[in-house]
Amino acid sequence: MELDNNNHSVFLMYYHLVLVIKYRRKVIDEKISNRLKEIFEYIAPNYNVVLQEWNHDKDHVHILHKAQPNSELSKFINAYKSASSRLIKKEYPIIKKSLWKECFWSRSFCLLTTGGAPIEVIKRYIESQGEKL
Repeated sequence: MELDNNNHSVFLMYYHLVLVIKYRRKVIDEKISNRLKEIFEYIAPNYNVVLQEWNHDKDHVHILHKAQPNSELSKFINAYKSASSRLIKKEYPIIKKSLWKECFWSRSFCLLTTGGAPIEVIKRYIESQGEKL
């Protein structure tokens, strides 16, 4: 396993982010998804976030990304949602027919940590520390 590092730590932090369109309106097509991805990739480096995988359905996006311990994920997500909402509605005015107010994204989001080992394996490892095997 290859780990990331900075001056004072070693880490490997993957997150699965799901963002949903307001009212679950079906407004995302390939073109809009690609633009949303471009905006993500533009903002991400400011927060030490790196996109790994992107996919979409008509009413939501799935994003796999890496982060660092000093990444402020909630600030990043809010910055991304704000900028992408503003730009998408400006660049694709047709969306205003489905989303008539300022909001493009739902206020909520789903953020899941991902890892290589199941949680039960990690629990057993921690519980066994100090024991002679």
